[in-house]
Amino acid sequence: MIIAAGLTPAWQQIVLLDRLQHGEVNRARAVHWCASGKVLNVGIALHHLGAEAKTISLVGGLPAHSIDAEFEQFGIARKWVPTAAATRVCTTVLEAETGIATELVENAAAVTEAELADFQSSFRNSATAADVILLAGSLPAGTPETYYRDLITGIDARVIIDGRGAELAAALEAAPFLVKPNREELARTVGRELTSDDDLVAAMRELNAAGAQWVLVTQGAQAVWLTSATECLRFQPPAISSVNPIGSGDSLAAGIGWGLANGDDITRAVQLGIAAGVENALQLLPGRVAANAVIERAGAIDVESYR
Repeated sequence: MIIAAGLTPAWQQIVLLDRLQHGEVNRARAVHWCASGKVLNVGIALHHLGAEAKTISLVGGLPAHSIDAEFEQFGIARKWVPTAAATRVCTTVLEAETGIATELVENAAAVTEAELADFQSSFRNSATAADVILLAGSLPAGTPETYYRDLITGIDARVIIDGRGAELAAALEAAPFLVKPNREELARTVGRELTSDDDLVAAMRELNAAGAQWVLVTQGAQAVWLTSATECLRFQPPAISSVNPIGSGDSLAAGIGWGLANGDDITRAVQLGIAAGVENALQLLPGRVAANAVIERAGAIDVESYR
């Protein structure tokens, strides 16, 4: 069983334009709506990969009904923790002529202490049956920085955290199996610029020393890095013409969790994750990744040791 958990889901609008004209009236070719935000993207990707999985998230307001309807349509196991704060609505603008994706992101509203306690209770109750847990996304405004740490302390499952900054740094005290910031998020977490590969690896090793067994860093379409206290691997994703990159990092996390739950070693799990991220970028809506395509693509992803 894999648990996908997070507190900042979104209801997503995807707008297709020929080209975004600033300060002008822009008429869309098409508009699509879907459940999104890191935690929901992970849950949807796990479902499409065929994993035994459950999604746990805070939802509220009008978007909660649409999110639940989509998960019901897919048949995804879920536990929604209600909140008085409406789930945020985010917009992706895709330009057909340029291939540029522009994100308009609404920050998640603050939630109450009682709602945070309800989420923690639901999470802990489900975590006892989990082999792998994926914690995805930032924390709502005002949530204690130690919230992720407190969630996973004493958990037996292998925990993957897709987060950044102070909440990620605090969670290292609970020794997660893997943490997955991107390069910018890692720089923000360690508080300095990472201008070279050696700078990057040194920062990753700081997170290993602070408690993470493995640290994985993505850089968009560039190389993916993985370190432990003693190993450093570099994976090279294939070059593709992306349809929509939104959700690719979340699909990557889902692919890693899926591989680990199926008994794969960390190298193979990361190859599956990268393949899932690539497959996601080739789809219009996030998380719709096919297991057969991911498995086939994973075998062609190059990996090398970095001194």
